[in-house]
Amino acid sequence: MSVQYAAISWNGQKKFYDLTVAALLILYLAVFVGVGAWRNPSATAETLLIRGLGTAAFLLLNVVLCIGPLARLDRRFLPLLYNRRHLGVTTFLTGCAHGIFSIFQFHALGNTNPLVSLFVSNPRYDSVAEFPFQALGFFALVILFLMAATSHDFWLRNLSAPTWKKLHMSVYLAYALLVVHITLGALQSETSPLLTAVLLASVLTVTTLHLTAALHERPIDRALPAKQRDGYVRICKVDEIPEKCAKIVSLSGERVAIFHYDGKVSAISNVCQHQNGPLGEGRIIDGCVTCPWHGYQYRPESGAAPAPFKEKVPPFRAKIVDGVVFVDPRPNTPGTYVEPAATETNEVSA
Repeated sequence: MSVQYAAISWNGQKKFYDLTVAALLILYLAVFVGVGAWRNPSATAETLLIRGLGTAAFLLLNVVLCIGPLARLDRRFLPLLYNRRHLGVTTFLTGCAHGIFSIFQFHALGNTNPLVSLFVSNPRYDSVAEFPFQALGFFALVILFLMAATSHDFWLRNLSAPTWKKLHMSVYLAYALLVVHITLGALQSETSPLLTAVLLASVLTVTTLHLTAALHERPIDRALPAKQRDGYVRICKVDEIPEKCAKIVSLSGERVAIFHYDGKVSAISNVCQHQNGPLGEGRIIDGCVTCPWHGYQYRPESGAAPAPFKEKVPPFRAKIVDGVVFVDPRPNTPGTYVEPAATETNEVSA
């Protein structure tokens, strides 16, 4: 959705993004295979391609996992988040190509079905050092497939945002499986310290960024002091909230975005119904709260998306007393109109 309430299609920006990703991926594979053939002339083209696709898929997955926390820490990374699902699908397709080439080279030349051979060729499931690492890569690929197959908004709408989010959080399980897959596989056959360093650096980067983002977000989830007025919780002074922006607080275990706009104050849930984006980090554009992730919009006084869209989030009652904003922590039914609280300046002008 854009600020003109038009559904986003395969626009020029998305095409440019996809072409850029494809070009960089092809360039990476060409360089990887070329350098690999130069350093190891005895290596077959299939082996080099398998390694190139595998490393490319793992690096792409690291980028996908880093975009989220980077966007939480610095708004300049939000454009990357906008098309993150395209990058995720590219990651799956690259990993799938790696898996297909690997199964063909190592399991397709015998009398056993290649997929069956994948699980029975190495029966050492009771060993740590000799565990059948290829099976771990297979299960990681299955998870990436489920995520890629449900990446379209059709599935988001029919599964509901919370269910869709839970499904796509399994990317961390896929990442853990791949780390073990590489550790028990490539690191056992390759003695290059560079590969070990890259793996450790990747895991450390992803972990550090997520922990840093969590610490950055932690103050928001701290419960506000019990300064209440007739059941309303004291938030802050009106002038502490920038015009057409919001202050995000935690009320009754839920993040709430309190917006200050046109001499009024309204409060709605901070969670966008599209992909659970942070509405409070967006702005009011053309009278609507606009999610910074993908541009979904909601009326600040009701939490309902403008027609013909049907997304709704719960609104909260707010009032202003002596220039201080108070919010009722009890949410209203999503889409219910709640009269905005008028600032003193607005009351005088009225």
